[in-house]
Amino acid sequence: MGTRQFCFSLALIAAFLIAAHSQEMEACTGITRTAKDGTCIVARTIEWGGSDLNSQYVVVPRGYTQHSFVPGGTDGMEFSARYGYVGLAVEQKEFIAEGINEQGLSAGLFYFPGYGKYVDYDPAMKSKSIADLQLVAWILGSCADVDQVKQAIEKIRVIAIDPRASTVHWRFTDTSGRQLVLEIIEGTPKFYENKLGVLTNSPGLDWQLTNLNNYVNLYPGSSTSKTFGNISLSPFGAGSGFLGIPGDVTPPSRFVRAAFYQTTAPEQDTALETVLQCFQILNNFDIPIGIEFAENQTPTDIPSATQWTSAADMKNRIIYYRTMYDSSIRSIDLKTIDFASVKYQAVPLDRTKQQPIVPVRIQ
Repeated sequence: MGTRQFCFSLALIAAFLIAAHSQEMEACTGITRTAKDGTCIVARTIEWGGSDLNSQYVVVPRGYTQHSFVPGGTDGMEFSARYGYVGLAVEQKEFIAEGINEQGLSAGLFYFPGYGKYVDYDPAMKSKSIADLQLVAWILGSCADVDQVKQAIEKIRVIAIDPRASTVHWRFTDTSGRQLVLEIIEGTPKFYENKLGVLTNSPGLDWQLTNLNNYVNLYPGSSTSKTFGNISLSPFGAGSGFLGIPGDVTPPSRFVRAAFYQTTAPEQDTALETVLQCFQILNNFDIPIGIEFAENQTPTDIPSATQWTSAADMKNRIIYYRTMYDSSIRSIDLKTIDFASVKYQAVPLDRTKQQPIVPVRIQ
């Protein structure tokens, strides 16, 4: 990489990461569903209202070597992929936000502003330091299951490229359906067993699970009619058992909605049916442009703050996605890729930025 290109890349990274510090622009919602055949599916949205993330899918072969970004350079920890993987990257091909490897391990990052704190960057520890936005790539290339993830994290130091940027936390799921969430607080990594399978942003997972107790009164179906003195009260329509569920787009409210929508959804027979169900559930978390901007601000010229939605089938090694420009669901089957010979590639998620419309032919 030439000096001019190197400086441009760091400037782009800094601009992206500093913008990420603005909580009004970022949001991610993750859910987990299991089919009747035991196949676990993890799905998520990624929201960014500040600009087009220019997202790409990245195919990484076995043996591919990268270096981590560090403050002021790109010569941090060197890491090579033991396993091949496919990831969905944001802003730069190195920043994998969600992905799955050939062993069936899924990994993804979620913004975590105001609560996480990494260790300070120490140049003397550069060879063990990895940028937070590259941790997913390293884990996918190094680990086969969540136990290996825990062991791997003990060997490295997760750092920020720019101390002004938002921190993130991570979700890891393997073929057994076991899911771990990693949060780094005051420089100390902490893993949570995420049996619920829901994840959003701040505050931390432990707080979000406790907050669910505030909604113990919610239940699926409709509430019963009641009489107050001489007045009879009846629900206006179906679903009144969920009356009071929070409808705003803050992370705690999205967590509550995701938890109730996920746990009340009927179990599907197959993995594909479960994938499609996850996309349907996550429709409820699309964020339209405008809601995050004050009246005196000009909204970004993109169709949606929900830039893409993905689902990963770890058992069958397939990752699915759709975007704000094309709502059709596309898939990449890792079983069709020879990770020993495939070339590294990064390809835009959308060839064109216009929703394709398929006309119905009437005969």
